Amino acid sequence: MARRRRPWRAASAGTEDYAPKMTLQKMVHQAASLYSDRKAVCFDECNDKSPVFYTYKEVVSLATELTVFLQHYCDHRGTFEIGLYCYPGINLPSWILGILQVPAAYSPLDPDAPPVLSTYFMKKCNLQYILVENDKINKFKISHAGWFYQSSFAIDHVGLTLFQINWNDVDVNLLFDGAEDKSGISKATSNWETDYVADLDQLKAKTSQRGYMDVRQQHSLAYILHTSGTTGIPKIVRVPHKCIVPNILHLQSLFKITPDDILFMASPLTFDPSVVELFIALISGASLLIVPNPIKMMPLKLSAALFHRHRVTVLQATPTFLRRFGAQLKSTVLSASTSLRVLALGGEAFPALNVLRSWKGRENKTHVFNLYGITEVSSWATCYRIPEEVLSSDLRFDSPVPLGSPLLGTTVEVRDATGSAVLDGEGQVFIGGKERICFLDDEVIVPSNTMRETGDFVRVKDAEMFFLGRKDSQIKRHGKRLNIECVQQAAEGLCHVETCAVIWYQQKKLILFVVPKDNLARDTLKELQKHLPTYAIPDELVLIETLPFTLHGKIDVSELSKIYSNHLNSRRHDSKLSGAEELWERLQYLWKSLLSLPDDSPSISKDSLFLYSGGDSLKSLRFHDEIENLAGKAIPGLLEVILSSSIAQVYQHVLKAVFPSEDQMNHNTVKRTLTENSGGEFHGEHTQSKSRRYFNAAAGLVAFIALNRGNRMLSMTSPESLMNPFNAGQAGTKLRQASYSSAVTSNTMKYEVTENKSGKISPEIARKANEIGTRSVEQAPSEETLLKMPEKLILHVRWKSNMGKCVDASPLVIIPAMDDLSATVYVGSHSHTMQAIDLYSGKIKWERILGDRIESSACVSKCGNFIIVGCYNGLVYVLGSQNGEIHCIFTTEDAVKSSAVVHPSTGLVYIGSHDQHIYALDIYKKERVWKLHCEGGAVFSSPYLSILPDHLYVATLGGLLLAVNPDTGNKIWKSSCGKPLFSSPHCSEQYVCIGCVDGNVHCFSHSGEKVWQFSTSGPVFSSPCISSLIKQEIYFGSHDCFIYCCNMEGNLLWKFETSSSVYATPFVFHSHDLESETLLAATSTDGTVWVLNAKTGLVAGVEKLPGEVFSSPVVCGSKLVVGCRNDYVYCLDLCIAEKTRTTKMC
Repeated sequence: MARRRRPWRAASAGTEDYAPKMTLQKMVHQAASLYSDRKAVCFDECNDKSPVFYTYKEVVSLATELTVFLQHYCDHRGTFEIGLYCYPGINLPSWILGILQVPAAYSPLDPDAPPVLSTYFMKKCNLQYILVENDKINKFKISHAGWFYQSSFAIDHVGLTLFQINWNDVDVNLLFDGAEDKSGISKATSNWETDYVADLDQLKAKTSQRGYMDVRQQHSLAYILHTSGTTGIPKIVRVPHKCIVPNILHLQSLFKITPDDILFMASPLTFDPSVVELFIALISGASLLIVPNPIKMMPLKLSAALFHRHRVTVLQATPTFLRRFGAQLKSTVLSASTSLRVLALGGEAFPALNVLRSWKGRENKTHVFNLYGITEVSSWATCYRIPEEVLSSDLRFDSPVPLGSPLLGTTVEVRDATGSAVLDGEGQVFIGGKERICFLDDEVIVPSNTMRETGDFVRVKDAEMFFLGRKDSQIKRHGKRLNIECVQQAAEGLCHVETCAVIWYQQKKLILFVVPKDNLARDTLKELQKHLPTYAIPDELVLIETLPFTLHGKIDVSELSKIYSNHLNSRRHDSKLSGAEELWERLQYLWKSLLSLPDDSPSISKDSLFLYSGGDSLKSLRFHDEIENLAGKAIPGLLEVILSSSIAQVYQHVLKAVFPSEDQMNHNTVKRTLTENSGGEFHGEHTQSKSRRYFNAAAGLVAFIALNRGNRMLSMTSPESLMNPFNAGQAGTKLRQASYSSAVTSNTMKYEVTENKSGKISPEIARKANEIGTRSVEQAPSEETLLKMPEKLILHVRWKSNMGKCVDASPLVIIPAMDDLSATVYVGSHSHTMQAIDLYSGKIKWERILGDRIESSACVSKCGNFIIVGCYNGLVYVLGSQNGEIHCIFTTEDAVKSSAVVHPSTGLVYIGSHDQHIYALDIYKKERVWKLHCEGGAVFSSPYLSILPDHLYVATLGGLLLAVNPDTGNKIWKSSCGKPLFSSPHCSEQYVCIGCVDGNVHCFSHSGEKVWQFSTSGPVFSSPCISSLIKQEIYFGSHDCFIYCCNMEGNLLWKFETSSSVYATPFVFHSHDLESETLLAATSTDGTVWVLNAKTGLVAGVEKLPGEVFSSPVVCGSKLVVGCRNDYVYCLDLCIAEKTRTTKMC
């Protein structure tokens, strides 16, 4: 066997070069003893007030006063953290030092951060004490009202008030309740604070012997931060002293910091470079300059303060922060006479060298450094000093800038996707070291030399690393891989561009934002064509006065997206077409503009073809988008017409869509084909596959109806239907049910079975088991409205079955057509147990222990003889429906949380896995038919099978929605929703809908066109529920605590506020037993079961279960079945309140 090569690896000198027990506060004390009368900190409000100074002696004195107070009032046994809620000011170094001296770790809290984010951070860190700046007390109380109880103690002369926190029973972990991290520790239940080991020597012996670092080591932590959370839930980062101290010492040496230096605190406290800025000054006897946050946004005032009044010598900042200075860069910041000795840029991609040269004045001698690192291994990992000759204005050579060498105690590796060595080429950066370790989220013990994945990609050449971009900055555009940071650097190098930013808007359009120097900036796109390939040219240029920034000093991408969205809305409003004549004129203008033809050129010939006139695929897409923006709506089939037809035919096609009264729209136009297809065959039309196969199922076919979450149904009610491909979809098969009367005491569901002319038995389908209404309301009902309702339901527990652990899976209910009394509930639990339970009596028919935890909901085979369920051990089990015996097992490469779906014609079973694949399984031949890689992101949700068109829809945690040919496994189309998709797709005849954690429900046509999106105020994990009868409403829940009802145009019909987040999928039903209109069953995570009027959103019934509920309800007749996290699955009887009082039917 060939020997496996290790990844590209570089490591600095070991950490033995500094005292192993050195802490941040000890190093400050050493400096204070040497420089007690020197200025340690200066706060300048940059107004009429004079700057305020503290000496080192004053800083330590104030810190000691705070320390004594905290030691007296706080219980600081074990690991101990104290929150600090303040703005930067003169007292800031003393406050931080005072906390560290307790000893405790400080946890900075930004008063300007969203309260939900701050509360999440405080609760996740289990902060019991929070220091609040005195003039921010009201802001703190108002921002966090209702989250916790607190008592407070004022601290004389220090400017702080200590709040002791007692947390309410609230869940601020909005995204991943009960999720497990990679180490298998449950985030919902882990509480490492309670596991403090009193015998520190014993703990050290254990951890050192095994080569681990333990967060419970007393006094080990220096500070706690959180990541920004831009990719989802923020990560908590606990940083030990031994991790950050070598970082600060090495940078102190590289920057040659002396007591004569003045350092500016550019970073906010919540951004870990602030730790370097603060302590690299205070351990050196240097002075730290602090200004109010608003001043950092004012380039003229800031440059005057830094380089005229205070003569700052060392500046560490992001490139975005530096760009704020604008024209002041060359004239002041990097002028020949500047005081700035060291400029260290990090936190973002380093500017192109030609851009950096354009910022520097002639004869400027500032030393420029490139810093690189990640918050998860606080703070910096590598450093590179730009050689003076490279920055010389006389040299025009423009090579990329290396990331540099690892800092003290740091190890850097470069690996490819398989973990193999990257000695020369591209790979991802991993960072770690023996003691350069932080604790993320709920981590308690971390092995020494742990390497953290960065998400950053580099090219290794001649033993140097060159930054390529972040994983989330890599996009695929027209089949080409593109890094949007390269586009930004190219645009920034143009002479008329002051500064700029590029975003990938809604995963569809590349938008360039430019702060211009002059009016020539409008020619930027033409200029870029000289520097970039065609596929890298932005779709649109937007001129703005200034770029928005995050609190960490980086470009605020979300705010830029809002700016562009507003820009689009304004443009649509201003560009409404008046008629066919104006449409022809506007099309010609767009044609000329995109093909760079002069405005005064002759009119475009009606026979002109776009591709033959100088267009290409990218310009075709721009033409398509501009036309749709002009029209104010999506125009199906437009791209094909642009690519293959004349401008006259493009005009006619748009005319039909925009002015149907002038030329009636033809609904049979060719469907739009998506252009990105990496990895599969794509088709623009819905065609029935010629390779359709029918499986010869085992003997003893069972006629049945199966009900699953979200009104999914499989109906196999006669021998003919077993060969009928139209028996899967939304629950809506009409079942004749026995009516409630005063004499009826049993809630059984009966079927009237008749014999057809052929002599074959089939049930008469007479009444819908699940229908849907259309009336709408705009808000949740008032108590007065509820009292006026003619009927209310009582939900009564009929039975419950103990499953040993949490029941998160949703139930499957199977009703045999010939024996309705033997209806069965199938459901699994975290205890590895799968149960088959009699629907009416609650008696367990069989129980089977599988290999691991079950969250997958069961699916029934086409023949009715088997149950298919996925498992956390990566296996898919096929069990006998009658006895639970294992028929066969299929293997995937990761956990299976997805629920299977069966094709009613072929009998194929489709199921997803966390190994990023979707599988097609033949359970009769016991073989895998095909598997498809879904291009990144686990398949958590359940696939959905559409018969017309013949598509299998699959969603991934990478944010992709794919349409797949269910016979061959070839991709038909795909679309990115931008954020993870935990929701399962659901279809109507026209559309496919899916919820997203970005808070939106996205709606697509069956050919992949985005039709609309509906926004909520929280992540949407709930899958859409669509009725099969009226087909006009869609129901879903959101983590914003609302249940929504929209029509198929994406318009809100009503919404109902529940008592907690809604994770589960609603279920629509109509029970003749209840003599009611169409109803909607739903659950909220606090365990409340809701029954609403589906037409109005008014409450019909409610019941509270004794545990959290993430399972989705299923209703069969007048029985509701749902799982609960108190280890039970419940069956509830739904009874009319008035009749219940007289007949006691429940």
